[in-house]
Amino acid sequence: MKSASNTTTGIGYAIAAFLSWGILPLYWKALKNVGALQILAHRFVWSFIFVAFLLTYFSQWKNLKTIFSQPKKLTAVLMGSILVCANWGIYIWAVNNDHMVDASLGYYINPLLSVALGMLILRERLNIRQWVALGIASAGVLFLTFEYGKIPWIALALATTFGLYGLVKKMAGIEAIVGLTLETAFLLPLAAGYLLWMEHLGSGTFGHATWLVNLLLMGAGVVTALPLLWFARATQTVPLSIVGFTQYLTPTMTLLLGLFLYHEPFTVVQLLGFGFIWFALALFSWSQWKSMQDYHEKVLRDSKPVNLGIH
Repeated sequence: MKSASNTTTGIGYAIAAFLSWGILPLYWKALKNVGALQILAHRFVWSFIFVAFLLTYFSQWKNLKTIFSQPKKLTAVLMGSILVCANWGIYIWAVNNDHMVDASLGYYINPLLSVALGMLILRERLNIRQWVALGIASAGVLFLTFEYGKIPWIALALATTFGLYGLVKKMAGIEAIVGLTLETAFLLPLAAGYLLWMEHLGSGTFGHATWLVNLLLMGAGVVTALPLLWFARATQTVPLSIVGFTQYLTPTMTLLLGLFLYHEPFTVVQLLGFGFIWFALALFSWSQWKSMQDYHEKVLRDSKPVNLGIH
């Protein structure tokens, strides 16, 4: 009973995380006049302040200190910091420059790219269904590239930076809140320096805008950290196959917001390209579910007592 309750709670955390990321474009749209670089800098500054408060509240500073005696983990965190900075910056710019449809495509591609990275870097094996899914997704990207005559760089940049970020996080094996604190701390001097420079130039926003804009800039830390912590909590109690399925909530909501709220164009070419990706994701999800079923059946078979013919 307790296990079922924990699973239900974990699913709730997963849905909360991906729904939060799905509606995050609304948050960045409300700050559109601030500029992507200033939003990004504020996101790092206020995220660090928020997670530092959480570290203090949960008495986890000692866990952070241990990372400094592990050069490999520290290097991984630095790489993660650079990757998440690129990902956040591209995403904020894309949302506020009417490229939400392209951004959603990036996060549809991301799970498949993560599989490919796992194969190339971690030597993970793919089954035939996963190979086919990767081939179909690649065909979709190539179709969009040839039809438009240009590479869908926003989607590929978002998928690549977030995919590599996930890989680095997996290899580092650092607790979520500790990792996020270090990631934001690494780029905190650069972010704070940029904001001070903008203030010196008379182009700073914080303290000179409406109370709502100031509040939203400060809240960037909360809307950044909480979904990450919810996601980490979900992965602790829910099978990754379920978490992987719920992650499609985020790009779906982003796509719907772009189409129906902000009326971004969605051509027949895009529909066909997305169709390739959606079919690949459906095949990939089915492959994951089938692999889980096969694994559980094998465990059940292996756990059955051997009949030795003794009565």
